[in-house]
Amino acid sequence: MRALSPKLPTTCVGSFPKPENLLKARALFPKGKISAQELNKIEREATEFWIRTQEELDYDLLVDGEMYRGDMATYFAENVQGCVISEPVRSYGNRYYKKPIIVGPIERSGSVTVDWFQFAQSLTSRPIIGMLTGPYTMMDWSFNEYYPSRRRAAEAWAEVIRLEAQELEAAGAQFIQIDEPAISARVDELNLAIDTMGRVVDGLKSKTITHICYGTFGKIYPKILEIPVDRLDLEFSNSQLNFLDSLRKYPFTKEIGFGVVDVHTHIIEDKQTVATRIRQILEVIPPERVYVDPDCGLKTRTVEEAIAKLRVIAEAVKEVRATI
Repeated sequence: MRALSPKLPTTCVGSFPKPENLLKARALFPKGKISAQELNKIEREATEFWIRTQEELDYDLLVDGEMYRGDMATYFAENVQGCVISEPVRSYGNRYYKKPIIVGPIERSGSVTVDWFQFAQSLTSRPIIGMLTGPYTMMDWSFNEYYPSRRRAAEAWAEVIRLEAQELEAAGAQFIQIDEPAISARVDELNLAIDTMGRVVDGLKSKTITHICYGTFGKIYPKILEIPVDRLDLEFSNSQLNFLDSLRKYPFTKEIGFGVVDVHTHIIEDKQTVATRIRQILEVIPPERVYVDPDCGLKTRTVEEAIAKLRVIAEAVKEVRATI
């Protein structure tokens, strides 16, 4: 397995935009106009496209791009027992998703992500991140019609995700990311999120990561340092790096995934802007603890926009590496 760059390794948060042919195939599949085998073939081709793109841009730590997933919560709910899926509900703006409904005991009937991890890893000598949705987010983004409390529902999800993480590690995943974007929404439940993450990562030897977005981090910092993972991956650029002030006041004790491009805009940042952002985080955290990536998953961008944003990160990182 190829080693990571010792300073400022580059990585991605998880999702990439689906190519046009895959979008069409996914729309045809529920109507019975394309077989599961045909859809799987197109998903695999799209996965390989993104692996090759990351390699060509010389990224260190790769993701599979989640070509086989729709929504990050719905995907896991569709693949466990005890859940059904709602009709589309509004998320924000004009974006809708199908929300999980917990109707019985949540149980894992088999691996959810392991086959896709193994396929992606077979395509490259660079490490691939095993990618999971965290128990707190799965609970918060589901309708609960079975468990007596939010805590009990989150604990049930934690058990399922713990088993998936263990199987990913057994399959060779050196890095396992447990996404928790919902953590920043309910400050009063931060202890619950910390507790359930602890259940998921207990005993893992792989390096663990969690990605958090959608919030004002100042309200949950430094408490989020108690989340028992090796690296916190955080959205910075969408807020103009305002969170850096908090890091200057209270030392950041973990590795950090530092978001240097905004995934919510069609604008492609220039190399100098991204390089300046990287230098700003290096004033607070040493380069051997900084991973550089986009703010969040890039699936809402076009394929061309996503590649352009990845390219400017890679170019900016090379420029900064040469000066440290």
